[in-house]
Amino acid sequence: MMNRFFLFFFCSVISLQSFSQGKFSLQSGDMDKISFKLISNLIVIPVEINGVELSFLLDTGVSKPIIFNFLNVNEELQVNNAERIYLRGLGEGDTVEALKSKRNIFRIGDAINVNQDLYAIFDPALNFAPKLGVPIHGIIGYDLLKDFVVEINYSNKYIKLHNPESYKPKKCKKCSSTYISFYNNKPYVNAVVGIGNENSSVKLLVDTGGSDALWLFEDDAKDISIPNKYFYDFLGRGLSGSVYGKRSKVKRFVLANFELLNANVAFPDSTSIAHAKKIKDRNGSLSGEILKRFNIIFDYQNAKITLKKNSKFKNPFYYNKSGVTIEHSGVRVIKERDNINLFNYRSSNNTTTAAKQVILSDNYKFSLTPAFIVVELRENSPAKKAGLKIGDIILAVNNNAAHLFSLQDVIQMFYGENGKRIKLLVDRDGIQLKFQFKLESLL
Repeated sequence: MMNRFFLFFFCSVISLQSFSQGKFSLQSGDMDKISFKLISNLIVIPVEINGVELSFLLDTGVSKPIIFNFLNVNEELQVNNAERIYLRGLGEGDTVEALKSKRNIFRIGDAINVNQDLYAIFDPALNFAPKLGVPIHGIIGYDLLKDFVVEINYSNKYIKLHNPESYKPKKCKKCSSTYISFYNNKPYVNAVVGIGNENSSVKLLVDTGGSDALWLFEDDAKDISIPNKYFYDFLGRGLSGSVYGKRSKVKRFVLANFELLNANVAFPDSTSIAHAKKIKDRNGSLSGEILKRFNIIFDYQNAKITLKKNSKFKNPFYYNKSGVTIEHSGVRVIKERDNINLFNYRSSNNTTTAAKQVILSDNYKFSLTPAFIVVELRENSPAKKAGLKIGDIILAVNNNAAHLFSLQDVIQMFYGENGKRIKLLVDRDGIQLKFQFKLESLL
C-alpha cells in the first residue's frame, strides 16, 4: 500500500498553446517496453532530453512537457529557441515564470522525437523531488500518448508503447473499454459517484499525475456535495501554491463496468481550483490511487481507454491518520559506532537520497543520509496535539533510525490501523525531543 498523502502535480489545469512540432516514433519494431517506478501512485519514467538523462512523471493531465527541476540540470541541459512566458496552475499563488522551448530531442526507451517542444520553470520552490524522495525533473503527457497506443501495467510496473498502425488489441473477457473526450489535449472520462443516497454522473480529468484517488468539485446542481463526515486537510502543492480542502469517502465509484466501494475523495477549496472549474462540465479528477488498481490501455487516436482490474483492485482505501506531512530535505551527517547512532546532523541543500559513507577508523564511521522534515500539520491532529512543529527533523520512528527507511516507508507508517502508536525522535533547533501519539480515524 503506497501512500495517498498528497496530490502531486497539479499542472492538470495548465492551458498551453500548441505550436508546430514533430512526433515520437519507434526506432525499431512496433513495440517498446519501458520499466517504471511507482512512487506515491505516480509513474516515474526515464527521459533523455538533448542527450541528458532525466526522470519524468508520466502525467495525462499535462499537454506539453515541463521541466520543474530546471536549475539543477541546466548546466548540462541546453534548451533550444527559448522565449519567456508565464504559467498558472492549481493553488492560491501567482503565475510562475518559464521558458518555452522548441526543437528539442526527446528519447524515451526506443521512441524518439527530434523536434519536441517543452517548458522549463526556474522557480527553485517548484522542485517537487522532496515530496517523493527521489529526483524528479519534470512531467510529460499528451505529446507522448498521442503518438502511440500506450499500455500501463501498474501491477508489474512497465509501460508498452505500441505503433498504432500495427497494433492489434488482444481479446480480453475481463476488460472493459470506455470512451474519453479531450479538452486542451487532456483526457476526460464519464463515471458515476455515489454520495449519500444519491448517484451522480460526473466528467473527470484522467490524471496520472495526481496521487489521490478522486477529486470532486462541489456542485449542488449535480448533487455533488460534501458528505457529513469529513476533515479539512492539506491536499498538495500546485504550480501556483498550496491546495487545501476537505477529505471524505464516497459510497461507490463506477468506471466502465467496475465498481469500487468507500473510495477516498477530496473536495479542494474553490479558490485553489477556480481555473479548473472554468472547463465546461468538468466535475473533478480521477487519479493514481484509483488508476493503479487497473492495468490500462490508452488509445488516444480512437479516443478510448481499456481497463482490466489487477491485484490491487480490492485493496482498502487508506489516508494519513497522523496529520503530519513530511518531505525529504537535504542530508544529515550520522556518526555511528558499533551500530549505535549518535544523531549528529548537519543540513544541506543536496536533494539526493543516496546514503554515502566515509569510514574514519575501525570504530567510527560518518554517513550522509536523507533528512526528513515536517512541512505540514493538520489542526487538531494526533501529531499536532502531541507537540510536533513544522520544521522538526525526524531522526527516528518507533525506535528505528529514520535514515534506515525511504521517505515512502516513513509516510506509509502514518496510514496504519486506527490506534497504532507512533513514536518519533526529532531534532528541533539542535535539541532532540521525543513525541508519541496514536493514529486516529476521522471517517
